[in-house]
Amino acid sequence: MKSQAFKILGIILLLLIFVALILTPLYKKAPVKRARVKKAMVKKPPAKRVRLDGGKIVIVLDDWGYSLNNLSIIEQIKQPLTCAVLPGLGNSDIVMRRLDRLGCEIILHLPMEPKEKYNLEKDTITAKMNSAQIHDILESDLSSVALAKGVSNHMGSKISEDPRASKAVLAEVKKRKLYFLDSYVTRGSVYPGLARQMNIKFAKRDIFLDNQDDFAYIRGQLDKLKKIAAKQGTAIGIGHDRRNTLLVLKEVLPEMEKEGYKFIFLSQAVQ
Repeated sequence: MKSQAFKILGIILLLLIFVALILTPLYKKAPVKRARVKKAMVKKPPAKRVRLDGGKIVIVLDDWGYSLNNLSIIEQIKQPLTCAVLPGLGNSDIVMRRLDRLGCEIILHLPMEPKEKYNLEKDTITAKMNSAQIHDILESDLSSVALAKGVSNHMGSKISEDPRASKAVLAEVKKRKLYFLDSYVTRGSVYPGLARQMNIKFAKRDIFLDNQDDFAYIRGQLDKLKKIAAKQGTAIGIGHDRRNTLLVLKEVLPEMEKEGYKFIFLSQAVQ
């Protein structure tokens, strides 16, 4: 009986071994299903964009022609500048040509009669002059500043409030297909209204930069100019051929460009 039981156990063991041998390869080949772990998506913060839309700025520099003193400084300013040259002075022609070679835009700085009692330039336009006299002066002055693309008023608070004289000036400007910049030396200026009526390319000054010949003051005026440009799109600032003014511009204009302000010539701003 015992021998028979051993035989049965042996057969069972052999069967188990046989089954194990058959199933083991199948078990190894069966794919193991693993739970998928979703990786958390980490959102990167958006890259900060540098604003390049601070506005457009025109820098006009008046009163060139008295001397050659500041040409070495303006040579170091790389942004577009518009320079108003006085006619008939000893240095008018050479300054005009030097500024033109530096890439500046040239305009005629036309002497006009102010309300105040100043020493007037030769052939200053006065309220007593008739249209023919105004024509002759402009003809002569534009020959002196032959590269001029436009005209601005030097002083002229009295003329700027005189519709007859102002209209005669603008008629000569239009005839020559130039533009006119109102330095806006009086709030009573009739130039804006006349320019619209006569369909003349026109612009008006927003800020005087250097009524005080002081570094801090000039920087402060440029800050005001930036705010105007940011608000209305384009702003026009007028300075003068002065050492401190040019030194501040040399330092500050590159900073303003980095802030997103674009410098343009006056011809690009007239309407």
